[in-house]
Amino acid sequence: MQKLAIVFPGQGSQSVGMLNNYNLEHSEIVAAACQEASDILGYDMADLIANDPQQQLNQTAFTQPAMLTAGVIAWRIRLQTQAALPSILAGHSLGEYTALVCANALSFAEGLKLVAKRGELMQNSVPPGTGAMAAILGLDLTAVQTICTKATGIVQAANINAPGQIVIAGEAKSVAEAIEIAKTSGAKRAIMLPVSVPSHCELMRPA
Repeated sequence: MQKLAIVFPGQGSQSVGMLNNYNLEHSEIVAAACQEASDILGYDMADLIANDPQQQLNQTAFTQPAMLTAGVIAWRIRLQTQAALPSILAGHSLGEYTALVCANALSFAEGLKLVAKRGELMQNSVPPGTGAMAAILGLDLTAVQTICTKATGIVQAANINAPGQIVIAGEAKSVAEAIEIAKTSGAKRAIMLPVSVPSHCELMRPA
């Protein structure tokens, strides 16, 4: 008998307008969740996700509550439209909090407050613009770790997503250098991720 698992995404998956498809058919669910988030956090969550007028969506302190809100909306819509319930809820980094909220281990309000503080602490761990993350595709972990040792400064293998898909994190200049080394070392792709902090690396120790 097959079991169903749902894994919620983490930072780097956000995009302006990521709820647009839901707004068409499930506007009440979208509006209710965004309003609850807005009331708790003190800014317009619906406007942030739909329009990002202040260009804040990629800033960790805003990304994390926005991704949690989007994940909870997707879950609530699924509950309304799908019969099969998953046996497992899990999350990739920040997505763990979304999984906890959707599993009723935390309330939505508790989850929002937690990830808002988490994002604030992470953002304050490094000066703006000094940290970065990048995805390296087509190389195994050993190869990526070797590339990191060749780059100057702090850069580490941070997320081992799958064989051949490793995310690195560290000082922005070091990550950029590692990208160039990866490109000449056989990587299929090596690209910066839309995040404002270098998650899951040594630079996050203060958080």
